[in-house]
Amino acid sequence: MVTTNGQSPNVAVVTGGALGIGRATCLRLANDGYDLVVVDIDTAAVEKLRQDVVALGRACTVVEGDVTEDSTVESLAAALEGVGQSRLDLLVNNVGDFRPARAVFHKSDAAQWKRLHELNFWHVLTVSHLVLPAMIERGCGSIINVSTVEAFRGIPGNAVYSGYKAAVSAFTKSLAVELGPSGIRVNAIAPDLANTPQTPAELMLGGRSEDLIKSWVPLGRFGDPDDYAAVISFLASDESRFITGHTIPVDGGTLAASGWYQRTKTRGWTNLPDEV
Repeated sequence: MVTTNGQSPNVAVVTGGALGIGRATCLRLANDGYDLVVVDIDTAAVEKLRQDVVALGRACTVVEGDVTEDSTVESLAAALEGVGQSRLDLLVNNVGDFRPARAVFHKSDAAQWKRLHELNFWHVLTVSHLVLPAMIERGCGSIINVSTVEAFRGIPGNAVYSGYKAAVSAFTKSLAVELGPSGIRVNAIAPDLANTPQTPAELMLGGRSEDLIKSWVPLGRFGDPDDYAAVISFLASDESRFITGHTIPVDGGTLAASGWYQRTKTRGWTNLPDEV
């Protein structure tokens, strides 16, 4: 539980909390007893999220804006002052996107790299830097970052995105060691094949048969937002009190399979896609 001795509930900050994994995480944390401060750029979606959190009996403060911009981080700082820094217990750095990538690396440009940096790594630094003084003063807290399995394997056409997500996992590991003596844990999850508004199942299938999912994913399905939110909830809880510095793949087994595909017409596995 995040409430003790009749005190106000602890506060969780979630960036990109309006849709997909972020929304599922907010609802899960609200059910866990957290009040929320949610940062998102989508006005309508984040207001709907706020209403749903309030319906669960928890408070929800909305900071509308692009978390990669200094002005939004400043607004977040003001919001945290309003809810009380002493209640801040959890930060989920959820924002990330591969979609600025428009070309293979040698045909890309610096503006594209910069945007990928802002969306996938820079805000992890700025928002973590913002919340840490209060956590250190309390002597407890948790930061959970969202990386990707593509940080641990090659993803042609998205080398810059992969590089920044690998940076998120490296930052997670090093910061966890640095903050351990302060009582703060830092972990990350690494999703794959998440069926969300950013990466809907229809887009991933691209007109192909759903039966192929069983050959791509050892557990036989795409991930639902709550699959990822459940692991974030676990990492935020006291049940994971002796876990820090790790990036946990939440991928149905795709990283473990590492390019091996289950055959659909015969038994066994193949690493040659045209034999699936």
